Amino acid sequence: DMAEPIQQLTRNNNPQERQTIPFTLIQRKEKLGDLLYEKRQYGKAKWACIKMKEKQYEQSICLGFMKLMRYICEQNSSGLYLGITVPIVTIVHTNEAQSAMTQAVTVAYYLPEVLQDEPPHPFDSDIIIEEWPATIVYSR
Repeated sequence: DMAEPIQQLTRNNNPQERQTIPFTLIQRKEKLGDLLYEKRQYGKAKWACIKMKEKQYEQSICLGFMKLMRYICEQNSSGLYLGITVPIVTIVHTNEAQSAMTQAVTVAYYLPEVLQDEPPHPFDSDIIIEEWPATIVYSR
């Protein structure tokens, strides 16, 4: 099922073609010279998002990522490969009391700068295009 998107990604897997999302570094945490995480602020932008709720947290992330890869690799209204932006963001959801994680996760793909004004529509109705306000992200 993923053969075509993986082939497309492999053909286009040139590190110079990956767009790093512009951000402001707020904090960087290291331990013995190894990076543990960075706290980053991203500006207002449009993201392709999918919310998944599988039995396993890891399944939700993998399935959400695969659906986004199909969108990136031609299953969109432009019919074109959209390009890779890094990082792909995973949002972990908590219960109302914020005391425990829920099974739901959101996997999100930052739309490249050239697509911000008019993002291609996804063929998969589970993927929605959202405009996020400036956002804090923890990256590792």
